[in-house]
Amino acid sequence: MKKMNTHEIQEALKNLSGWALKDDMIQKSFIFADFKEAFSIMTHIAFECEKQNHHPNWENVYNSLTIKLSTHDADGITQKDIDLAKSIEKIVG
Repeated sequence: MKKMNTHEIQEALKNLSGWALKDDMIQKSFIFADFKEAFSIMTHIAFECEKQNHHPNWENVYNSLTIKLSTHDADGITQKDIDLAKSIEKIVG
């Protein structure tokens, strides 16, 4: 998969609410009502990640979840990251 350049990434991010380019990854933080809701959403996202065979770097602390996406094989951001971010947005809703 082709690594995207900064301009391509910025254009793709225009269609994703709250996602930002930082440290060569696209990332977003979410806040949920409590740990149970955060973990439930993470589980749903995990199944989608398996389906897409693409896995995030993520961190969960109580009701917060931070997700960072980058394609390790391409050493940067690719369309796979954009596609997974879109799927995550649908899951979180």
